[in-house]
Amino acid sequence: MRRSAVDYFRGEGSDWLALGALLLSVPALAWGTIALPEWISPSALVLPIVLGGLFLRPASLLALYGASASALIVEALALGPYPEGPARVTPGTVLVVAAVGLTGLVIAQFRQRVGVPWRRGGTMLFDLRERIRVQSKLPRLPRGWHAEMSLRPAGGQSFSGDFVVAARTHGGQVLEAVLTDVSGKGMAAGSRALLLSGAFGGLLGSLPPHDFLPAANGYLLRQEWEEGFATSVHLVLDLESGDYELLSAGHVPGLQLSAGTGRWEEKTAEGAVLGVLEGAQFDAVKGTLRPGDVLMLFTDGLVEGPDRDLSDGMDRLTGEADRYVASSFRGAAWHLIEAVAKDVRDDRALLLISRDGKSGG
Repeated sequence: MRRSAVDYFRGEGSDWLALGALLLSVPALAWGTIALPEWISPSALVLPIVLGGLFLRPASLLALYGASASALIVEALALGPYPEGPARVTPGTVLVVAAVGLTGLVIAQFRQRVGVPWRRGGTMLFDLRERIRVQSKLPRLPRGWHAEMSLRPAGGQSFSGDFVVAARTHGGQVLEAVLTDVSGKGMAAGSRALLLSGAFGGLLGSLPPHDFLPAANGYLLRQEWEEGFATSVHLVLDLESGDYELLSAGHVPGLQLSAGTGRWEEKTAEGAVLGVLEGAQFDAVKGTLRPGDVLMLFTDGLVEGPDRDLSDGMDRLTGEADRYVASSFRGAAWHLIEAVAKDVRDDRALLLISRDGKSGG
């Protein structure tokens, strides 16, 4: 019995325990309605029906409904015709119980079709969210470098169509980071983001840097999703020299702050959106992060919107970012999203990499 109960709450066992308990509750409620009508209403039968919709399979649920209907008949016979006084089984009581039963049956059929017990549904969503966060974790960088990122899903949800995968390759000398914006937003894009982040994480470091985006593009094309495109930017940074390459697949430009001039420069690489064009080419733009320099990569939700174009969004972002020069941009990623695009109805992500101004290289 203990093993059966454990299997049940894991979503792997029979529902006979729950069915038995709910079936026993039906005559108990019927007795209470007849014996204590001022305390227990005939409509109290909706309680086991609601629980049955959550716990039971459709076939078991029909048995519970049969017992509940029988209990209503017994209550109606015992209490007498409803015009004779209160606490009787009225047509409204029957309609309420039937409506709740129909709703529970629809929910149970949906759960059976999806194959996810309600007891594990919330856990699976939590695991999905945590897997995306873990896969977006940045590797530890050597002394003299700082990297941080922040993700903000649309509408305050827990799932985002934006994600980052990163790894140190070539013996730890090179940092490769890929920031991707999947079509859609929020939970609608969360499942695709999880699938792509796993695939992209497997490709990253397994292929030469210039082969990553073509391989990712081929992967999306093979999925044949109706809404299967994505934009992506791939950073390949040498952690010894500071030299980097930026490859883009239809992504918004990056921004680099030069410590020598104090100015921000757009870093625009050319390339088609992923998942649209077979055999697409992706041309790299090169640059160097010197001591004190900062590189920001972000998704379009941070700088574009219905009420502003890309150039205005970039200007606002750089204006806010200038406030963090003195603090070497520690903890700036989250605050920049908060300041620039707090209430935007789109997923937002910001990846920030800075080189210590005291570093000698």
